[in-house]
Amino acid sequence: MGGTAIGQNNFETRSACPVCSSSTQRPFKQSSFEIRKISADLIKITDSEYGKTWDLSLCLNCSFVFANPAPTPRFIRTLYGQVEDPLYEDEAEGRSKNFAKILSRLERICPGKGTLFDVGAATGILIHLARGRGWDADGIEPSAWAVKYAQEKYGLNIREGSFEETSLPANFYAAVTMVDIVEHMSRPLEALQKAFEILKPGGILCLVTPDIKSLAARITGTKWWHFRPGHLGYFSAKSLTKLLDLTGFTVVKKKKYSWTFSAHYLFSRKKWLRFLIKNARMAFFWKKISIKLALSDSMEIYAKKDSGE
Repeated sequence: MGGTAIGQNNFETRSACPVCSSSTQRPFKQSSFEIRKISADLIKITDSEYGKTWDLSLCLNCSFVFANPAPTPRFIRTLYGQVEDPLYEDEAEGRSKNFAKILSRLERICPGKGTLFDVGAATGILIHLARGRGWDADGIEPSAWAVKYAQEKYGLNIREGSFEETSLPANFYAAVTMVDIVEHMSRPLEALQKAFEILKPGGILCLVTPDIKSLAARITGTKWWHFRPGHLGYFSAKSLTKLLDLTGFTVVKKKKYSWTFSAHYLFSRKKWLRFLIKNARMAFFWKKISIKLALSDSMEIYAKKDSGE
């Protein structure tokens, strides 16, 4: 979609908070890019548009920070359907390490494994790992490119489309994973209601999302790396707890999330560091160096659907 201007009907103004429905809000941050020129390239997972946001509002009741106006769900589906992101798979080894840690923690909380559904599955790395560990794993991803890549590389038939609108069996899955996805959704309450609906009684939701109240967010201010065009909502512990309460979940474990990436990937994020990977030999060397980023600016939550017993 390049730099093409987008029509007014692709956006919606929110008079109520998308989490708690409160109408008490105030401006939080002004847009730092031309929102009517939003494109698929600006919202891919590996974009480096740090510090760029929509106009943001702060809910004075639950503290959720959200894009206002925001792209409509239909427009979001269109944009993400067009995303192509080969650099995401270039970092498959580092992402696998991140997802393996999540699966290990999930397996301690959800013994016996069973059915797992991954929301925002991208190229299927988490699903592929989960199947290798004995899970009956499935998932959904809006990007046609990513769904095709998952089939070609991992032999996965990931569903293509919108999680909230896809027909899925109720009370079926032992676990639902939503890793760095809920912040991309304009209506997070609907998404978690859907996750609750498809989980078995006693099933576990794993949710990872940035923490706008973290020390790293406060120190970096408007340059915080989670301020990006693809992110439509920013949670704090207060607003995320409110969201989970409203959808019926009980938190059973929470921690700070950390990432492992190759030095090559991290250097590629900043123009002034790209000279370090400017030729094939240097790029190969830095791809072999893993760096753990324990920035403590994302929340990792495990929440249970009450069994009703």
